[in-house]
Amino acid sequence: MKLNRITINPARMNGQPCIRDLRLTVRRVIEILAIYPDRAELFQEYPELEEEDIRQALAYTATYFEDQIAPFSYEIAS
Repeated sequence: MKLNRITINPARMNGQPCIRDLRLTVRRVIEILAIYPDRAELFQEYPELEEEDIRQALAYTATYFEDQIAPFSYEIAS
């Protein structure tokens, strides 16, 4: 997968991965997604963001998670 919108520059934002060399980190984009579930509102608040920026931020973040099988238990309420 090509992540050409994710940039890392040691001189910008302490070297954190950013979107298109803007002062907008991948982490902040993920936080924004949680705060603004309505994309229209999100793009109104952050007009510099584009749909492809969000897709690549999610893809980049997903690379930090390993596939693991974790036990899950639940109780059925009576």
